[in-house]
Amino acid sequence: MDTPRQLAVLLLPPCSMFGIGCLNEPFAQANRLSGKKLYQLSFYTWDGEPLPLSGGMAFPVAGALREAAPFEQLFVLSEGVASFADSGLFTSELARLAPRLALLGGVHAGAWWLASAGVLDGYRATIHWQDYPRFADRFPKVVASQRVFELDRDRFSCGGALAVLDGALALIGRDHGAELVESVAAALCAERVRGSEEKQRVPLLARVGERQPKLTEAVMLMEANIEEPLTTDEIAQFTGQSRRQLERMFKQHLDVPPSRYYLQLRLERARAMLRNTGKSVVQIGLLCGFSSGPHFSTVYRSHFGIAPREERFANESKPADAE
Repeated sequence: MDTPRQLAVLLLPPCSMFGIGCLNEPFAQANRLSGKKLYQLSFYTWDGEPLPLSGGMAFPVAGALREAAPFEQLFVLSEGVASFADSGLFTSELARLAPRLALLGGVHAGAWWLASAGVLDGYRATIHWQDYPRFADRFPKVVASQRVFELDRDRFSCGGALAVLDGALALIGRDHGAELVESVAAALCAERVRGSEEKQRVPLLARVGERQPKLTEAVMLMEANIEEPLTTDEIAQFTGQSRRQLERMFKQHLDVPPSRYYLQLRLERARAMLRNTGKSVVQIGLLCGFSSGPHFSTVYRSHFGIAPREERFANESKPADAE
């Protein structure tokens, strides 16, 4: 690529420096590590004024979006849905720009604005899990998902925060391949890169409420002991209840016995490692608490309908923008 890909980022309050950095830094590292100017990011606000950040500072921008130099891709970044005086004009501008862009993206709550403009109708799109219920209800023509990010044809959306990093790496991979993605992830100390098939992790408290501290404690124990799983009796003992009480609590609030929930956690961890690390199947099985490679493969196939080696092969052979 002789000239850098021009990416415009429209910032709508509220925003944080962390959110901006999660979008900017992967592309900046791609430029540095490749030794080429692959991407040029330019930041704008709707009115051209510096953006007030959540920490009290102001983020300088290149100007107003309507005065922007030509760009191929546009990302709308906002960490909340707050209407402003020109909301109607803004959504009309998004609808006008959409057919001309190679990619139009919504970051965190940015997807809400894209949906409001009608440019996500018929597309898969995601949003931060806190906004998902009303997003799915408000925009029935959008194929709403709870994945960390979605890349559907010429539309991109992600749930915000660290999901922005995953989504940006996917875009870099689509443009320049897996080797550069691995280098960028390593430079950013990203332990693993999540694919678009992974769902956002909704905190247990958001699902069961604050009145179930023993359930939350039990799940935290499970998550902290993947390699050497605890027994159900041990979890009950550590949380100060009987085995029967523990099993009844899991069945009532999560609709599965604790042993099954624990197994699902271990298998999900194993699937993430198969997709995002170079460790062998046997190593992954042991790290996720399975006694042997054959035992791990049998349980994995029973749960996911595919063997661990097949999972890895399917993920390696999948195109970067496929879904």
